[in-house]
Amino acid sequence: MKIHILGSAAGGGFPQWNCNCHNCAEVRRGNPSMQPRTQSSIAVSGDGERWILINASPDIGAQLAAFPAAQPAGDSVRGTGIHAVMLVDSQIDHTAGLLTLREHGRLRLYTTRSVHEDLTTGFPVIPMLEHYCGVDWREVAADDDAFQVDGVPELAFTAVPLTGKAPPYSPGRHAPRTGDNIGVLIHERSSGRQAFYAPGLGALDAGLIRRMADVDCLMVDGTFWREDEMLTTGTGSKHAADMGHLPLSGPDGLIAVLQRLPRPQKYLVHINNTNPVLDERSPEAEMLRRAGITAARDGMSLDV
Repeated sequence: MKIHILGSAAGGGFPQWNCNCHNCAEVRRGNPSMQPRTQSSIAVSGDGERWILINASPDIGAQLAAFPAAQPAGDSVRGTGIHAVMLVDSQIDHTAGLLTLREHGRLRLYTTRSVHEDLTTGFPVIPMLEHYCGVDWREVAADDDAFQVDGVPELAFTAVPLTGKAPPYSPGRHAPRTGDNIGVLIHERSSGRQAFYAPGLGALDAGLIRRMADVDCLMVDGTFWREDEMLTTGTGSKHAADMGHLPLSGPDGLIAVLQRLPRPQKYLVHINNTNPVLDERSPEAEMLRRAGITAARDGMSLDV
């Protein structure tokens, strides 16, 4: 299977447009150890021609412009390699790009029921798109059963319920529903190889860790280095847990868990602009390298 990382930053991107934290200031100055990043999204394909977009960030226009496989092919006047869109949640940084896709032919959209509810009420993107391209919605059940995307027989997908946070506009913010946040397990039928994508991860349990241990490629939440990162950088008043993210550092952090998983290739996605791992020369980035973990960059292509 082929995976292309379209965007690897958290909401707001890197640098964030209104942020002058140390990292954002340095990347604007052209610090060579820091690379700009757009908001989190990947594309996955079994044949290299039909691509499934997982999350549609506000940066989707620039991301697709930098990804030739998504662009019109040959002598086509119009076209795209994007065959369908799948969403892991209803966060604005994962869904606002749907509006940019309004010129698409009828849009195949795969989401859980709770995400569909959010996108038809609190943030009514789906009703808006009905006036443009139209939406062919397919429900994704977060029940551990594999499903296929129509027209993509090479791959099977499983929605894995995760602990996280629904967006602030959602009724699920304070009354969580199964399906508010999922990870996506991607299985290539011919090879048996698997990848797991989870840009939002608020907690881990033994079952989820076992599942992560069995895949060949992990792309998981790298939002914050520290639980109190927003406070220590002066960029906000919330802790990582308040925002539905498990920090990387500490004895119970994500790095400690990932180090115990020898099989998968490990990539961090959804990296917040405040995270010190964005500086490739930082001690934190060196800790990642020693742990065998890569901070994903926009434009990375993975053959799994």
